[in-house]
Amino acid sequence: MKKVCKSLILVIFLSSIIVSCNNESEKKIITPSYSTYSRDTTDVGQAPVRKEILYGLLTPTEITAMFGRLGIQYNQSILNPTDNRSLYTSSAKASINLGIYGVDFGYIKMFGISQKMLDYVLTIKDMSNKLGIPDELLMAPLKKMENDMSDPDSVMTLMNKSYNDIENHLRKDGRESTAGLMLMGGWVEALYITSRLLYDPANPDKEVIEKIAQQKYTLISLLGFMRNYYDDPIVVYYTKKLIFLKRYFDTFDIYFKIGDLKIDTSRKVLEASGCDMTISQETLSNIRNYVAKLREEMVKP
Repeated sequence: MKKVCKSLILVIFLSSIIVSCNNESEKKIITPSYSTYSRDTTDVGQAPVRKEILYGLLTPTEITAMFGRLGIQYNQSILNPTDNRSLYTSSAKASINLGIYGVDFGYIKMFGISQKMLDYVLTIKDMSNKLGIPDELLMAPLKKMENDMSDPDSVMTLMNKSYNDIENHLRKDGRESTAGLMLMGGWVEALYITSRLLYDPANPDKEVIEKIAQQKYTLISLLGFMRNYYDDPIVVYYTKKLIFLKRYFDTFDIYFKIGDLKIDTSRKVLEASGCDMTISQETLSNIRNYVAKLREEMVKP
């Protein structure tokens, strides 16, 4: 029932943002504004290519597909070092950094650095052990990975399955707030890496801006999930942090053309050929800087 209610709330919210791009009187004008609709008219009559916009909560390794398509250059300094794993002694820190290390693993996977991948897999296993997660959820995939780290896609598939199994185990064990902290850590890390490595204020890229702006939807989903577990003071603490971050996302709007947007609640995606955004560089910088501070706090012991 909770899942049905959440889906209905999201559908109502998303329906409210569908307006005509030609109706300028309803737009909140902020400069600069960005459009990601294709302006190519060479193929007259051809249907526009529809893009998927994720708005559901993803496992940490799935989130990394976002910046895998954007061509990030490898930068080891952006990652949370595996040496830090011994510093996370509390359940909350272990949960959050389990999500962070999962995204870092996905980032390394894109570059096929086998030894680094193995280091992060072992670190993820260590975080899981601290949370009392059964070894079998990671040991079987780990053995397969050790036998062949040369195929990054196979390794990624195994890690995705492990994270799904871990999340399901936590939910069945009545530790949904722990699963929420893990998801939050992964989401923050993905946004941190994207905004740090891809967003260049001096030369902003429209696709990067679009990806950052679309996290507005995922943040709403994440807040809705975490508010169900206010019996956990750590969840309350970080929910308040995310509510503050949401203020920056609330300063801009995303517009879709009428009839162009489709909502797939089962797969947690929006489908559209593009969108118009009214977002300022100041807002983007505020998001970038706030996420960096939040992430710095998360990786500290």
